Amino acid sequence: MNSHDAPTTASLRALAVRIAEEAGRQVRDGRPDVVQVAATKSSVVDVVTQADADSEALIRRIIVTERPDDGILGEEDAYVAGRTGLTWVVDPIDGTVNYVYDVASYAVSVAVVEGGPDPLTWTARAGAVHDVTTGQTWSAGAGEGAFLDGSPIRCAEPRPLGESLVGTGFGYDAARRASQARVLATVLPQVRDIRRLGSAAVDLCLVAQGRLDAYYERGLNPWDLAAGALVAQEAGAVVVGLRGARADASMTVAGPAATVADLGLILEGVDADSDA
Repeated sequence: MNSHDAPTTASLRALAVRIAEEAGRQVRDGRPDVVQVAATKSSVVDVVTQADADSEALIRRIIVTERPDDGILGEEDAYVAGRTGLTWVVDPIDGTVNYVYDVASYAVSVAVVEGGPDPLTWTARAGAVHDVTTGQTWSAGAGEGAFLDGSPIRCAEPRPLGESLVGTGFGYDAARRASQARVLATVLPQVRDIRRLGSAAVDLCLVAQGRLDAYYERGLNPWDLAAGALVAQEAGAVVVGLRGARADASMTVAGPAATVADLGLILEGVDADSDA
């Protein structure tokens, strides 16, 4: 693919799938019996491994080879602006703590967006999420649908919130976790049950597949949601923030529109988009 060509959405999706799967194979095949934590970020429990760095390096090499004039935003390395208006938004291992413990699920997430690094202003074009633990790949192209290993998928039909299985996740900062626990105490009695899998990208794709009825989380970074949000949207889900805002670090809520509306009212009622 020549970086000077006007790429089709299908070609961008195919490249995102190839990148995610190649990086996923490297993560899977290179995992030692005991994973050592290479560094920490926001707190002692927010860890980075050598595999995170190696995976992102591989992803960046492929992008630079295939689309050298595009921008790249990755979790582990600096944002590099491009000249084509397209930016690749990548998470080399989403669910690093799961990777350390070898607990499902952890994934490689690769998306390409029109615009820069801000999810409030970009428009997603294509993306792929490869679950390293299962070998499955979800993908989507804007206006072209969502897929699991090439087969079309759709989100679940809306059901009463009390019958809905809802995914969520927690941050690494202690104060943020205390706030999220307060929110969870309000949400849990009003839904069928809660699942905390540890990978936002996988959570969003499970919503797309109808395996989760809804998902919410405060604190997602751009690389956490870029590909998974597009997969969910192309599968018929809505992915939004609270109080009419777009999904971003303040709050992300995903699922069928009616389910999201009901869940959103609960989350707004307890100021779930605030750490107060």
